[in-house]
Amino acid sequence: MSEDFPGWHGTTIIGVRKGNQVVVAGDGQVSLGNTVIKGTARKVRRLSPGGHDVVAGFAGSTADAFTLLERLEAKLEATPGQLARAAVELAKDWRTDKYLQKLEAMLIVTDGRDLYVITGAGDVLEPEHDIAAIGSGGMYALAAARGLMETDHDAETVARKAMAIASDICVFTNGNLTVEAISA
Repeated sequence: MSEDFPGWHGTTIIGVRKGNQVVVAGDGQVSLGNTVIKGTARKVRRLSPGGHDVVAGFAGSTADAFTLLERLEAKLEATPGQLARAAVELAKDWRTDKYLQKLEAMLIVTDGRDLYVITGAGDVLEPEHDIAAIGSGGMYALAAARGLMETDHDAETVARKAMAIASDICVFTNGNLTVEAISA
């Protein structure tokens, strides 16, 4: 890739656990430099390997994220109902495999019980305060959600309001959301 190439930018993904529900929400904007290429991308997906539902959201390169989602699905099929184990196995492969090391993406995954951020550095992080956020507007959404967690709002309302705040601040985030909820 040329140094003059502006690069794909932006996304905001948030995962919020409140009560017995976890919600993952993602915006729909794909930008190339300072140009919006698409406003309706779907960056949150429900996977059902072996009949066990998992919700995943991704930030970064779409092709790279799809490669990682396919790998995660295979790990989940090999370890049904064990999200933590599948996430760790994916992170190990991602860190050690020469092909996977070049992938530029991050994932938020949940099965309704556990909530993790998976990175290419080999990290499987369980976030504090029951909120995970990634992408260009992730820290805005995280801050907003932390403030909203003390209200009576349910997980979906917290996620939606936090994403609305992030989309007002981050130029690489829009308000066209994909939202998936899953219960423990």
